[in-house]
Amino acid sequence: MVGDRDRGICLRISGVVMGTRLIEGRGMGMKLPRLFLIGFFCGLVAIGSSADRPNILFIFSDDHSHNAIGAYDGWLKSIDPTPNIDDLAADGMTFLNSYCTNSICGPSRAVIQTGKFSHKNGFRQNGESFDWDQQTFPKLMQQAGYQTAMYGKTHLKGIPQGYDDWSVLPGQGLYYNPDFITPEGKVTIEGHCTDVVTDMAVDWLKENRDAERPFILMVQHKAPHRNWMPAERHLNLYDDIEIPEPPTLFDRMEDNAPGARNQHMEIDRHMHLTFDLFVDLSVDTPKITQKGIDRSAWGNMKRMTEPQLEAWHAAYRPKNEAFHRAELSGQDLIRWKFQRYMKNYLRCIKGVDESVGTLRDTLEELGLSENTIVIYSSDQGFYLGDHGWYDKRWMYEESMMMPFIAAWPGKTEAGSKSTALIQNIDYAETFLDLAGASISDDMQGQSLVPLLEGGSAEGFRDALYYHYYEYPQEPGLFRSHMVPRHNGIRTERYKLLNFYQFGEWELYDLENDPDELTNIYTSADKALVDRLKSELESLVDTYQDDSDFSAFPADVQKQFWPDDR
Repeated sequence: MVGDRDRGICLRISGVVMGTRLIEGRGMGMKLPRLFLIGFFCGLVAIGSSADRPNILFIFSDDHSHNAIGAYDGWLKSIDPTPNIDDLAADGMTFLNSYCTNSICGPSRAVIQTGKFSHKNGFRQNGESFDWDQQTFPKLMQQAGYQTAMYGKTHLKGIPQGYDDWSVLPGQGLYYNPDFITPEGKVTIEGHCTDVVTDMAVDWLKENRDAERPFILMVQHKAPHRNWMPAERHLNLYDDIEIPEPPTLFDRMEDNAPGARNQHMEIDRHMHLTFDLFVDLSVDTPKITQKGIDRSAWGNMKRMTEPQLEAWHAAYRPKNEAFHRAELSGQDLIRWKFQRYMKNYLRCIKGVDESVGTLRDTLEELGLSENTIVIYSSDQGFYLGDHGWYDKRWMYEESMMMPFIAAWPGKTEAGSKSTALIQNIDYAETFLDLAGASISDDMQGQSLVPLLEGGSAEGFRDALYYHYYEYPQEPGLFRSHMVPRHNGIRTERYKLLNFYQFGEWELYDLENDPDELTNIYTSADKALVDRLKSELESLVDTYQDDSDFSAFPADVQKQFWPDDR
């Protein structure tokens, strides 16, 4: 990192330049904007101190549950799903209490770009467009002298700003032979998306990196996002084993608010045998219009080359034939669907884990490993049959919790663990702190650098704020998975959720009920409930959340959940 002396020089230069709007460039015959001069002079300071500041490799996947990472000791650890990510954890720090602010792809990424909650960066739900003209951390990194590059999924629409080089997937992107938007236009690259993105990052490290400048390289995978289409080499992985079931696979959410029973994300009722689980999926599968069905697997298949199609059918045809012969129903069918889903999900993760190993090997090969901090994270958690569900969105632990593992040679103790309450609003501030750049006052997170350097988690943050927005405003409309809007607070021990459109509350004692099976809102001590509500209101004020928290009229509420009202 930049030393105190260099940081002070940069701040003093900033103070001088900020004293006037335009500074005449003596001997240059022109006037320069003050922000340019700040960036220019601070960049000189940064370049002069580049040996003291780490490179940053940020590897970011999509929907990777902590339960599918060995280092988190989840219920899938026995499968050994992530040996390379586990090696990263062994070399660095695992954050055991890492959470997102809004468990949905685009908004989570917008939070990371800005260091601000969704209501502040303007990107609350998928389908909206991110304002790239606003302040983002990569722009500030550039001003600090860092070279910036990003490859893979952004899900933010628009042309990325703040990156010296980039190549991004349009929208959700495709698993097979994906399209990419680049500064030169759209290109299609044959191969599996995880491999293609990894190759782009490796090529940049070897061919396009400026050896005289520190860098931040963002490697952002589509996997393991729905529809969980593995690379050809992994199509038969895990065929010979049974995946352990989560203990809550058959949870019926009987004491939850009604929204938990009226969602559209159950393995039983909503996971499609053909489009999600590939039973009899082919290029000739007819298109359907049923709500909530993600047909992207079919779209991917139509783009496959002949060899890819042959490999796909060779792997799935005998499995599908065995499924038809079994004629399953009831819980047996749910268990089969869980096995098919989880094996495909874990096959996609295998490719991501291999990417982590390839990228770390490349750093070693190039002599960069000792001065590069490597971070692995994912945009949110995911349901792997927990509570009978797939997908994310809720404030419950499985979807709110996101992995964060960082190895910083010479700075972070190998194999260490932090219990600090962190969120994705902290990432931008952490990157800027690592770069020796100023953290803007309007950012809402905290730098994790003190924790990475061995600082105490005590007092880092007492509580987390959460707010999810993606729900229809009137009956009869449909939004993906139909998870009601809610905000809430999570402390070290308790979690309070407010489904404000319906006037419903839930409260969990995480110490005694880590799986959140017993809603104690109506039975808990009133003083505890009042205290948590007061703390939630305080967080709303602190983070300046000016959202509309009003409830639907009672007659409208009944139209959303007629069976529960």
